[in-house]
Order: sequence, then C-alpha cells, then structure tokens
Amino acid sequence: MIKYISRISILLLALLCTTIQPSHAQRSEFGAFGGVSFYLGDLNPTTLFAQPKIAGGFLYRYNLSPRWALKADFVFSKISGSDALTNDNYARNLSFESPLTEFSVEAELNFFKLYNETRKNRFTPYIYAGITLFSFNPKAELNGTLYELQSLGTEGQGLEGGPGKQYSLTSVAIPFGIGIKVTMGRHFSLGAEWGMRYTFTDYLDDVGGIYFDNELLREQRGDIVADLADRSTPMHQAGEQRGNTTTTDLYSFAGLTFTVKFGNEDKTCDLKKPRKSLH
Repeated sequence: MIKYISRISILLLALLCTTIQPSHAQRSEFGAFGGVSFYLGDLNPTTLFAQPKIAGGFLYRYNLSPRWALKADFVFSKISGSDALTNDNYARNLSFESPLTEFSVEAELNFFKLYNETRKNRFTPYIYAGITLFSFNPKAELNGTLYELQSLGTEGQGLEGGPGKQYSLTSVAIPFGIGIKVTMGRHFSLGAEWGMRYTFTDYLDDVGGIYFDNELLREQRGDIVADLADRSTPMHQAGEQRGNTTTTDLYSFAGLTFTVKFGNEDKTCDLKKPRKSLH
C-alpha cells in the first residue's frame, strides 16, 4: 500500500507541475520550513511539546485560488520519549529516540481569500490535511551504546510464540493542522503552522504489545536484547502488557515557513479573473 501511495503522490505532483503555464498567476511558491517536533505514544501519552527536537525541510505550494492551495513538503527531524520524563509508568523505565523523515502532499483551505495585491486581503488563517509517507528507526541507549531496536525484536518478533514478523520502518500517516500565512508584497510569504500526523504504526517507540519471555529472549538473542526489552525492577512476566495495543502513535511539527513566489504578474491568484500577459 505504501508504494502505491508514494507513486500516486509523485504522479500528482508531476501532473501539477505540468499545469503551471507562464501565463498563470504567481501561483507557485517554493521555500523552507523550520521548527520543532515531538511525539505522542506509549512513552508520552499526553504531554504536548515534550522533549522537542529541531525540525527543518523544504516545501512547494501551488495556489489554485484565493481560498485553496496544494502543498508538498519534505521534512527531516527526530522524536524521542522516556518513561522517566513524560510518563507515569516509571517502573517500566523504557526510552527511545528516532530519526524521522517525511514526504507529504496536503490541501490547504484559507479562511479568507488571499491576494498578492496591496489593497486586497493579504493575511489568512488556514487548515490543512493530506497524506504522508515517512520513515523512522527507534533506538535506545544501554551502557553508553545506542542500539537500533527494530532489528533486535525486543517483543519477540520473529521468534516462536512472538507477535510475528518485525514491523516496517516505513509507514503512512494522515497529516492535519492549522496555520497562518501573510503575503509580503508580490514575491514573498511568511507563515506559521502546527500539525499532527496520525500514523498507522504503534512502533515509533518500539513499544506496542506484550512482554516476551525474557529468559527465552536472553537465551536466543543475548543479554543486550533481553536488557533492552525489559528494564524494570522487578522484571515483568511473559504476557504482561508492555504497551497500549488499542492506539497508534502520533508525531507533530510546529514552526515557521518562508516562501518565494514565482510566475507571471497576475496578482490575484484567482482562476475566475482574466489572466494578464507577461508582456
């Protein structure tokens, strides 16, 4: 499913780019995003902006009209969580960090009609939603060394009696959020936005199911895997709950955008109005 969504997104962007004609308005914007990211899941169930990490990337926006726009963005960041810092489940004593890379295609709906002209409205709040393809790779530290957790199978993935095969490090999400943007003259735009990504994986933090038999895990995969799987004292019994199996994880970006407009000199971005020639 992921590869088909990726292909459809790329096809839509390619089709969008081919529709941009020199006689169109300054519908196209290219720019950058900078801000912070955080995660919500088993190791941080409710605290917004806990353990924030720096996020940055690039975006392209195509203004269909003064009310509607399509946006594509490519963002890099990290997320992290810790029972000791953001969860009441101190006894479990798990923690993680993960790099995060996403590609999203979103539709934006402006609350007010947005123009480039000085005498017309140049400010609007907006909402957005779309589809995201992202990659992650949860890691945890043990005795000063950082280990990639997915390949270790800390919940017995790949072992007899375990939950099955290892989870994928690539998944899809539904992005949704709010923002504010302001046009600055004919060529620039400044904005601020905050959005959540509702994912379809419960393993951003490598925690999603029940405890596997730790002695069996130690016997078949070694001390490091066993110690990373259960860091509590006393240790849990096989079959006890390790994570919340009824929910999936979320992550979030919040920050500022700056874009440069390019195209011809029709300042309205309104499909219903006559287009002005470049000459």
